[in-house]
Amino acid sequence: MAKYVWEGKNRGGAKVSGEMDAPHEEFVLAYMRREHIAPVSIKKKAMDINIGFNFGEKKVSHKELAIFTRQFATMIDAGLPLVQCLDILSSQQDNATFKKILGKVKEDVEGGSTFADALGKHPKVFDALFVNLVAAGEVGGILDTILSRLAEHIEKAMKLAKRIKGAMVYPATIVGVAVVVTVVLLVYVIPIFAEMFTDFGGELPVATKFVMKLSEAMRKYFLAIVIGIFAVGAIFKWYISQEGGRKNWDRLLLKLPVVGPLIQRIAVARFSRTLGTMISSGVPILESMDIVSRTAGNKVVEEAIMKARGSISEGKTIAEPLMESAVFPPMVTQMVAVGEATGALDVMLNKIADFYDDEVDAAVDALTALLEPMLMVFLGVVIGGLVIAMYLPIFKLAGVVGG
Repeated sequence: MAKYVWEGKNRGGAKVSGEMDAPHEEFVLAYMRREHIAPVSIKKKAMDINIGFNFGEKKVSHKELAIFTRQFATMIDAGLPLVQCLDILSSQQDNATFKKILGKVKEDVEGGSTFADALGKHPKVFDALFVNLVAAGEVGGILDTILSRLAEHIEKAMKLAKRIKGAMVYPATIVGVAVVVTVVLLVYVIPIFAEMFTDFGGELPVATKFVMKLSEAMRKYFLAIVIGIFAVGAIFKWYISQEGGRKNWDRLLLKLPVVGPLIQRIAVARFSRTLGTMISSGVPILESMDIVSRTAGNKVVEEAIMKARGSISEGKTIAEPLMESAVFPPMVTQMVAVGEATGALDVMLNKIADFYDDEVDAAVDALTALLEPMLMVFLGVVIGGLVIAMYLPIFKLAGVVGG
């Protein structure tokens, strides 16, 4: 998140300026358009050096945001004034950070700001999708309906994320335990065997020699190995933070067996759900596509969506560039084309999202089922291989004594 300083002219031609925390320049530009301010300049403010640490600040979770949105929708539907809703929901928040933010939103609304603009000042909690949908709800007088759709959207996104994370817990735990056990064997157990074999003398099997050399290297260069792992991680993180690196990595992920189709299905479900929600809420299609592209989570998918956006701005359809991208399956592009032709694009997109939510569940189940035998093989080869390599000389010695 960066701080931007903007300048512009209002409807009366007077100069106005301000500062805003935003994820990118387009977010500031969208805010200025909503306020009917003609932009003169938008500049990123230089970062202040801050030695302090915000250990006390707690992040606002998706669950807290979903509960807030659902409760807000219920209260607005019941006819409570906006400021009163904010006051009630702020007072009952356990999260001090969220409570403080809601207090600021309430103050801005009382000061004459629209609800959407007040939310837009806190992009870490309320993203572009949330703010734009609220703005559409305020203009159309259907804020309660919009908030209900938002709550449903957040809840479904949470369910999907929880499903994927839950599937990854078991393999990650097994791999973590295997790494710890392997390190303990190499650093503490194998040196004992190595000393014993050295005292016995004689020629050792090749596998045993290899494991003993590996153990010696691990003990001798342990710190260098740890630093090397962190260095590789830091280089990889830097690489994917670059535009080209991120695109190459995302393209590679889409081509991976099993994992690739899962990522594709997640991207299609997210695209369909978000775009369907925005169109049905009255957000202009070009603005919707711009926001949806930034929530895609994959650079290749993002480029395909932005290409479709360019196609729309030229008076063409959405379906054609999506079909050419090869990212979106034929069924999706055909359903989008039918939705465009019949004027029911939002309905069709929601149907696609429902279908691909089920597809993601099936893909996660398939991935989990495939990972279990692969993990067993991994454990057998790594840990079993170490144990067998160290017992080979004992078997050989026992054979000689028995002979």
